[in-house]
Amino acid sequence: MSQHGPSATTALRRGWTTGSCATAAAKASFAALHDGGFPDPVTITLPGGRQVAFALAEAGRDGDAAQAGVVKDAGDDPDVTHGALVRARVRLLPAGSGVRFRAGEGVGTITRPGLPLPPGEPAINPVPRQMIRAALAEIAGGREPDAEVTLSVPGGEKLAERTLNGRLGIVGGLSILGTTGIVVPFSCAAWIDTIRRGIDVARAMGLDHVAGSTGNVSEVAVQALHDLHEVALIEMGDFAGGLLKYLRDHPVPRVTVAGGVAKMTKLGQGRLDLHSARGSADMAALAAVAQQAGGDAGLGAAIMQANTVAQAFGLASDAGVAMGDAIARQAWGVAAEVLRGSGTLLEIVLFDREGRLVGRSDFAGVDVAHSRNLLR
Repeated sequence: MSQHGPSATTALRRGWTTGSCATAAAKASFAALHDGGFPDPVTITLPGGRQVAFALAEAGRDGDAAQAGVVKDAGDDPDVTHGALVRARVRLLPAGSGVRFRAGEGVGTITRPGLPLPPGEPAINPVPRQMIRAALAEIAGGREPDAEVTLSVPGGEKLAERTLNGRLGIVGGLSILGTTGIVVPFSCAAWIDTIRRGIDVARAMGLDHVAGSTGNVSEVAVQALHDLHEVALIEMGDFAGGLLKYLRDHPVPRVTVAGGVAKMTKLGQGRLDLHSARGSADMAALAAVAQQAGGDAGLGAAIMQANTVAQAFGLASDAGVAMGDAIARQAWGVAAEVLRGSGTLLEIVLFDREGRLVGRSDFAGVDVAHSRNLLR
């Protein structure tokens, strides 16, 4: 999933969540059992009150059950489930059963604590469940019916390999997601939600140390550095601010923030969104750090002319100047300000493109020494 998309001036088409598609398929299936026919298109009400219609890709009866499917359209968002078939099979249950949910082909099952639903439950999130219950109740005259709803996404287990479901303890397939019912292209809401759920699961499992990383190289390197459980690894991408703000309100004893030299330099310069579209590193400020770390004026001038931060680090290394630790201390100060009040011990580590450690701050308590100038 891309973390940032086209500029705000580009007109992008919105799409529908798997939860919306599942609601439409379930409503059509229940309508066939209740009224004798499949509505096509089928209209559902989103959590915000908007009504939208979905065409059915398939519909049919199977004994005492009815089944319908909707093809997910994620609009212009690069969603892994775009084009997938979301299928709902509904059968009636004895009076007093209420609505029950089951995971069919390609829909995962929760196996770890910390998610919005307990282990053993199908990975159908609370809002889609509420949407489905409301849609079925609409057909049943306003009362919750007695029905079993089985959701499936053919091929979903393979698609789930491209998500972080496995790390979160969701096995066997995808999650049925959505809070508004609408996919906003490049909104990054799903990425931020995954960061939060990763922290929730780590806390629920009693892990005392988590590490947020900017990419695969830094994730592999920090796991090896601290011998961390896979659940402790939080893929924050460019969203350092999103990670740190959630950890401030949902703290763990120890936090490591790991990344490449360019992104950690930007963090050290006060940026919490590390994407290149949000600005590049200040090379003059980096040159000043190099000189404070023992470099001469010539090194400073060369760094100011460097094309990339990686090139600047190479120049510093050739000059025998350990710039990485200084950047790590700067980044620690910025991150500590965000974590202030959490009681967390914080560490920053920098890795080069080969995963070699090139900079590190000490673990320190953010509430003991929180000023960004204190460790410089």
